[in-house]
Amino acid sequence: MSTERTEHIPSGRDRHHPLAPPAWLLRGLQPSGAPIPWAAVARAAVALSVPLAVGFALDEPEYGALASMGALSGVISDTADAYRMRVLNIAVPQLFGAVGVALGTLVFGHGWLAVGALTLVALVSGMISSIGTVASVSGLLLLLNAVVGAGLPMPEPWWTAPLLLAAGGLFVLALTLLGWPLRGRQPERAAVGASYRALAAALEAAGGPSGVYDDRRLEVTLSLNQAYDLVLGRRARVHGRSPALVRMLAQLNVLIPLVEAAPAAHLLGRPLAPEIPAAVRDLAAAVEGGRTGAPVLELPDPHSQAERAIDSALRHAATVVHLAEPDPYKVDDRLGRPAALRVRARRAVRDMMLSRASWRYGLRLALCIGLAQSLVSLISVERSYWVALTVTFVLKPDFGSVFSRAVLRALGTAVGIVVAAAVLAEVPRGWWDVPVMMLLAALIPAFSAKGYAFQTAAITPVILLLSDQLNRQGFDLIRPRLLDSLIGCAITLVAGYLLWPESWRTRIGARLADTVDDAARYVERAFAPVPDESGLAAARTARLQARRRIYRDLSGVRSEFQRALTEPPPTGARAAAWWPLVVAVERIVDATTAARVRVNHGAQQPAASEVDVIIRELRALAIGVRSSTTPVPVETEPAGDDCGVLAPVRQEVAAARAIARP
Repeated sequence: MSTERTEHIPSGRDRHHPLAPPAWLLRGLQPSGAPIPWAAVARAAVALSVPLAVGFALDEPEYGALASMGALSGVISDTADAYRMRVLNIAVPQLFGAVGVALGTLVFGHGWLAVGALTLVALVSGMISSIGTVASVSGLLLLLNAVVGAGLPMPEPWWTAPLLLAAGGLFVLALTLLGWPLRGRQPERAAVGASYRALAAALEAAGGPSGVYDDRRLEVTLSLNQAYDLVLGRRARVHGRSPALVRMLAQLNVLIPLVEAAPAAHLLGRPLAPEIPAAVRDLAAAVEGGRTGAPVLELPDPHSQAERAIDSALRHAATVVHLAEPDPYKVDDRLGRPAALRVRARRAVRDMMLSRASWRYGLRLALCIGLAQSLVSLISVERSYWVALTVTFVLKPDFGSVFSRAVLRALGTAVGIVVAAAVLAEVPRGWWDVPVMMLLAALIPAFSAKGYAFQTAAITPVILLLSDQLNRQGFDLIRPRLLDSLIGCAITLVAGYLLWPESWRTRIGARLADTVDDAARYVERAFAPVPDESGLAAARTARLQARRRIYRDLSGVRSEFQRALTEPPPTGARAAAWWPLVVAVERIVDATTAARVRVNHGAQQPAASEVDVIIRELRALAIGVRSSTTPVPVETEPAGDDCGVLAPVRQEVAAARAIARP
C-alpha cells in the first residue's frame, strides 16, 4: 500500500510577501478551470440584444430594456444540462420573478409600506432558497425583481413590467430548447460517458502517487453524482419505464463495481495494464455513440484479487453497455427510486417550515433588506434600489462565503463600472447599444464559469446599460452605482455576517464528526454477516446504496470545506487545519471498499472482532472531533505488519486519529 501523503493542504496563513493579499482573497480571485460554455455564450448574446433591438424598432426602448432584464434572469438561471431540468430551471424562476416585480410595482412610492413589503418578501425568499437549486434561483429573482419594481417607475398598467420580464425569460427558454429535437437525450448520455472517462483516468492513476489518485477518484464521484442526478431526475418525470432511460441507468449501474474495484487496484501499489483504462474509454465511446453489438475485449490475465475484480466488472460492464434492451426488472437504482414530484414538493415545504436553518437564513436576509430599505428611506441615496440588490446578491446562501462574496462583489463591481463608464461615455445612445449589448451579454456565461468576482464584473455593465434605457442618466449612473454597492456590502458584512456567530464561528468539527460516524456505519454494513443465501442480493444492494451515499456526502463535505477556506481568519485557518482529516476519512472509505472487494474475490472474511475494533475506533474518533477546536497532527507508530484484508483500513484509521488528536 502506498503511504505517500504529499498533497498540498491549503493554509489560511500562506504568504508570498508581507504586502501580498491574504490567501483567502487570492483563492476567491483565482479563475476556475471550468471550460467556457460557448453555446451559452451565443444564447446570451442573442437573448439580451434582440429584445433591445425590438424595443428600438417599436420606439419603446423601455419595453426592450425590461424584456432584456428578464432575459438576463433566464441566462443566470440556465445552469442545468438535461433539457427537462432546464425547462424547470428557467420557467419556474421566471414565474417568481414576475410575481416579485408585480409586488414591487404595487408598493412603489409608498414609503414605509414598501419597506415592510420588501422585508416580508425577503423572509419568504430566504426560506424558499433553502429547498433546492430551482427554489434558490426562484427566491433570488422574487426578491431582486421586487426590489427593482419598488425602486424604479414601471410602465403602466401594473402588469406590463411582469409580462415583459417573463417574455424575456421565455425567449431564453425558447432559444435553449431549439436543440431539444436533435439532442434530446444527449446531455444524459454524455454525463454517463463522462463517468466512464473519469473512471478510466482514475484507473490510470491507480498504484501511483496517492495525491494524484485521490484527485482522480474525486472526479469520479462528482461525475457519478451528476450522471445519477440527470438520469434519475429525467426518469422521475417520465411515466413508466422508458427503454432509453433503462439502458442509460443500466450502463451507469454496471460502472459501480468498477468504481469499487479501483481502490483495491490502487492499494496494490503498481500501475494497472494500459489495456484496462483503454477498454473503459472504449466503453465511454460506445455509451456516447449508442453503439450495440458483441463487445471485443483484449485484457491481460488477472493475478491478484483486485485484478480479478477489475476483470470481472469490466467484462460485465462491456456486456451491458452493448445491450440494445437491458432487462428493466434487473435495473436497480443505487440511490433508490426517486419519489414523485408532488411527494418531494410536500417534503420540501414541510422541511422548510420546520427547519431552523431555513428560518435563520430568512431572518438574516429580511433584517439586511429591512435595514437597506430603511436607510434609503431616511437618507437621500441616488438609485437607492441598488443597495438592496447588492444585499440580495451577496447574502445568497449557496454562492459561498458571505464575507468573501462582499469583498469580491465590491472588486467585481469596480471593474464592471470601469467598463460601463467607457461604454456610457463613448457609445452614443440608440441602435449602437444593440451590438454593445451583444458583446457584453456574451461575457456573462463566459465569466460566470470563472468565479463570482468575474460574474459580477460581467453583469454590472449590462445592468447599468439597461438601467440607462429606463432612467436616461448616462454617465451620471456610475458614481451612485459604486456608492450604493459599497453601502450594500457594508450592511451585509455587519447585519448578515458579524451579528450571526454561526457564520464566522464555523462548526467544521461537528460536520466532520458526522461524516466519521457515517464511515463507521459503512464499515459495519460492509462486513455485516448475511444470514442466508436469499439475503445476499439485498445485502449487496444495501451496501452499494450506502457506499454511494457516503461518497456523495463526502463530496458535499469537501465542497463545504472549500467554501470555508475562502473565509478570513479564524474560520479559514481552522478549515485548513481540519482539511487533512477530510482526506483521511475519504481514504478510510476507499480502504473499506477495497477490503470488501478483496473478500468478494477470494480473500478471507475478517473476524467480527476485527471489524468491531475499527468501528469503535471510528466512533471514538468522531467523539474526539466534536470536542476539538483545532487539530494538531502527531506522529504515530505504524499499524503493524499485519497482511490481513483489514490492514489498510486500520492504517488509514490510525492516520486519521493522529490528525484529529486535539
